[in-house]
Amino acid sequence: MATTDVSAVQTSSLLDSLHDFQRRFNENARVKKLIKGWDRYLKVEGTDTNELYTVTIKDLIAKDLRVLFCGINPGRMSAAARTHFANPRNDFWRLLHAAGFTPRLMTPAEQRELTGHGCGITNSAHRPTAGSGDLRRGDFAAAAERLARLAADLRPALIAFVGKEAYRGAFGERPSLGLQKRRLGDTRLFVLPSTSPANAAVPWAERLRWFKKLRALAVPDRS
Repeated sequence: MATTDVSAVQTSSLLDSLHDFQRRFNENARVKKLIKGWDRYLKVEGTDTNELYTVTIKDLIAKDLRVLFCGINPGRMSAAARTHFANPRNDFWRLLHAAGFTPRLMTPAEQRELTGHGCGITNSAHRPTAGSGDLRRGDFAAAAERLARLAADLRPALIAFVGKEAYRGAFGERPSLGLQKRRLGDTRLFVLPSTSPANAAVPWAERLRWFKKLRALAVPDRS
């Protein structure tokens, strides 16, 4: 399927809106009225939101990363913004900072800076959907082989799957949280709890605990 290229002007305008929304959300996470209004940021003038489901978001990758994070697939807000984990209700960027992967809280619009902190982002499936439940088995075709190529070419120390379903989609098996027995060459595999708002039943402290376990593996204490 051909991909859609949202214009640079539209994307820039949307990113500005998302950045402001993310800032206000971070300043007061209890403002639920902001959450109810997030969908309006998808209504970019002149853009059919249905076209967002054909957008491809580029991997954020570099050689010799400490951790390559692997989500299940982009949501439509990420597709609209052309950035990973763009939904302000998703805790990914907050957990990264709280666990010590980044020196400050980054917004999705600043994602290109992440490789400078030894981290990258890819997905098990590339097709954007409104929810992960809309994915089909074919969306994960060759996902395991693609991840194996990334591991061989880029040599990340760890690939961390953001949610059990991201791992299951790639390898067809149900994982437990934490470090896996499976490896891709010398690259170790780790499964984190999902950071999606759909996984809100898992407490923040529990999710942060697993992110800190991952960081301990990625950045060993040398004291």
